[in-house]
Amino acid sequence: MSPISHQGHRKRMKERFAQEGLDHFSDIQVLELLLFYCNPRQDTNPIAHNLLDHFGSLAQVLEAPVEELQKVSGVGQNAALFLHLITEVGRYYLVNRVSQCRILSTVEECAEYLLPFFYGRRVETVFLLCLDAKCKVLCCKEVGEGSVNSAGISVRKIVETALGVNASTVVLAHNHPSGLAVPSNEDIQTTRRVNMALQAVDIQLADHIVVADGDYVSMAQSGHRFDVPLLI
Repeated sequence: MSPISHQGHRKRMKERFAQEGLDHFSDIQVLELLLFYCNPRQDTNPIAHNLLDHFGSLAQVLEAPVEELQKVSGVGQNAALFLHLITEVGRYYLVNRVSQCRILSTVEECAEYLLPFFYGRRVETVFLLCLDAKCKVLCCKEVGEGSVNSAGISVRKIVETALGVNASTVVLAHNHPSGLAVPSNEDIQTTRRVNMALQAVDIQLADHIVVADGDYVSMAQSGHRFDVPLLI
């Protein structure tokens, strides 16, 4: 493609997006459009193809680590950082939007508040949502992160976080990046340990929510009791 025709292609793509949005774009075309902004003169179509061939889908491209993106032919540091930024900005936007909701009085409201914190995460991560006696949000903080299949949860850190903001009630939440939103036996036992520690300082553990692919399961609503003695 000649420089002149390539510039015309860019202009047409941008005008189409301005008029129609992305609804009728293919994955290739979305990537092309994004790459325009970090490759001002280069034909981005071959790079978009290379990315999709390597990762398999647009979602996997945007969720890929910067170092993995840079392994793809034609993708430099600027492009890798820019593509990685898309998902990070998306999560920031969603969290910022739900943060306007300050009173969470039901499990459903707590779950809807927490879901954006897990948007685009490929590593198992644990968050603690802290509420006061009137169910007002005090904070929502990351308290653990692990491999794709496990997360290190520090019971001490959870208790210290809740005490630090004078929480009356907390909701624990973590994700299963490559599985279903179903609590494992380890999840259940960990929840009971956390509950015992929180009870000792007069803080209620209202629920433990497990997130996967934008869906969630409430352990409390599923009938799990947090005050059952730990298995030996």
